[in-house]
Amino acid sequence: MIEAELAQVDAFLQHLRLERRLSPHTTANYARDLSRLVLFCNEAGIDEWSQVDVHRVRAFVAWRHRHGAGGRTQQRELSALRGFFRYLIREGFATQNPGADIPAPKSDKRLPKALNVDQMEQLLTITGDDALAVRDQAMLELMYSSGLRLAEMVGLDTSDLDRHDAVVRVTGKGAKTRVVPVGRKALEAIALWLRRRGELADLEETALFVGKGGKRLSGRAVQLRFREHARRQGLEVPVHPHMLRHSFASHILESSGDLRAVQELLGHADISTTQVYTHLDFQHLASVYDQAHPRARRRKR
Repeated sequence: MIEAELAQVDAFLQHLRLERRLSPHTTANYARDLSRLVLFCNEAGIDEWSQVDVHRVRAFVAWRHRHGAGGRTQQRELSALRGFFRYLIREGFATQNPGADIPAPKSDKRLPKALNVDQMEQLLTITGDDALAVRDQAMLELMYSSGLRLAEMVGLDTSDLDRHDAVVRVTGKGAKTRVVPVGRKALEAIALWLRRRGELADLEETALFVGKGGKRLSGRAVQLRFREHARRQGLEVPVHPHMLRHSFASHILESSGDLRAVQELLGHADISTTQVYTHLDFQHLASVYDQAHPRARRRKR
């Protein structure tokens, strides 16, 4: 493709960062997906975006399928294509969106993996009283107590926490803020951490959670610490930070049945995103049924 067309991709990515204020992770996903579209156009001899019509988009979907892309990947790539062409139309570089009516291949819906209550108790039993162990206990308790995303938690400042009202102010996707409750156990763990935070934090650091270098803790560091704690506690499932958010949502829904409340707590813009947890709840009920109902129990042989 010619330089002007590629420059429009760069401008679109800048629009996502600066105007829509999407996270670096989401913007990177758009960049990767659009790079595949550019590669397809280069192989197909397409020089300008105006040459991309409905037939070309269908050919792109087929091309990605031949290269092993699954349904979920193609859904995301088509979403990126549609978003890019909406931007081109807004800027006057295109007159139609060729991906608007192109359906992506269906894929099996993968349910989020959650820990059960006993596994959560096991994970939250951290041994050790050094500053790092106290910090990790506070992070685990807070993520499970309030259903935070990883990026939301590492982005917290000490000023975001109101221990008196037992709430925390969170900045989520699209720079949207919400206020969520913090449970008693999490407040106790955070109070212990705040008494030890000065052992690690630089004097001018505002982050609630810091690393050994005194600066704001990175998401990658949290992932590694959680994985290590899960291994030490003998959990046989691979644990990642988002699993605590899934566990929070499924346990709240299982107890209350209030999908709208869970939506608000998680900060989901669309309740359809939250509805995936009803499937988790149903799986739990089905498991209980299989174990308890006399007509469902299998006879021992």
